[in-house]
Amino acid sequence: METPSGNKGNRLKRSQRHIKFESFFRRLLSVVGLSMIVLVIGIMITLVVQSIPSLKASGAGYLWGKTWDPVADVYGAYPFLLGTLLTSFLALLISIPFSFGVAVVLGEYYPKGWLPDLLKNTVELIAAVPSVIYGFWGLAVLVPMVRTIEVKLGYEPIGMGIFSSSLILAVMVIPYAATLGRSLIQMVPSMLKEAAYSLGATRWEVVKSVIFPYTRSGLFAGVLLSLGRALGETMAVTMVIGNTSLIPKNIFSPGNTMASVIANEFTEADHPVYLSALIELGLVLFLVTVVINMAGKKLISGFTNE
Repeated sequence: METPSGNKGNRLKRSQRHIKFESFFRRLLSVVGLSMIVLVIGIMITLVVQSIPSLKASGAGYLWGKTWDPVADVYGAYPFLLGTLLTSFLALLISIPFSFGVAVVLGEYYPKGWLPDLLKNTVELIAAVPSVIYGFWGLAVLVPMVRTIEVKLGYEPIGMGIFSSSLILAVMVIPYAATLGRSLIQMVPSMLKEAAYSLGATRWEVVKSVIFPYTRSGLFAGVLLSLGRALGETMAVTMVIGNTSLIPKNIFSPGNTMASVIANEFTEADHPVYLSALIELGLVLFLVTVVINMAGKKLISGFTNE
């Protein structure tokens, strides 16, 4: 039989072990967090160092240069920067109504049941489909449909271009905002909704006046996540955008994104400046993503503080 002093000693030892484990776990979390910062800084430094030959050759004019001609060693990123922003933001505009619609249906109208579960699993499956499959689907189904639209609107029936790639991107980014939005809507306190219903509000009025204001910062974070996904997409866009270095004249024109140019030409870069210009294109894409995310975080914090 253990004495009171023995029990006290065992408790003291267990407490010391817990303190040591807590200290070790805190250090481990700090190391993991710092390693993420080091990783991002390392990527940034690598891109900058590898871009130095291109920076020396093209200077600041690289960003607004309109000609990309590896044969003449002339590199301008403006057509690809414009193509990236056009496809990403157009895809975002197309996807937002569907993302919010799915989120409201699954989060408020039909949160349980076999049909909502089927829809939820289908939406989540969209995010798991490889991008090259979307590219094949775009070539086989979407491009002919876009050609038909172009003929009716009086444009040259190319099919492949900014609009086609935006449609594919819109489908690909729907799950990100929709899944996050559904979770946020289900977390809205039931007391707020019941109070609105008790005042005679309809379901739509509750969604508009209670759910959207309560979850708007989170919904915007989902949109920002979708935009980040759209900016970096490569294979699906490469297969349907047309892959031309010309500045797109309209949304039906062929074009290129920064990611698609890197994917298409990286293995063909046969001299240092050409390779460095492609790496600098990756640096520009990295900086664009950082700037957009920082701006989005600022907007989200503004929504939260209101």
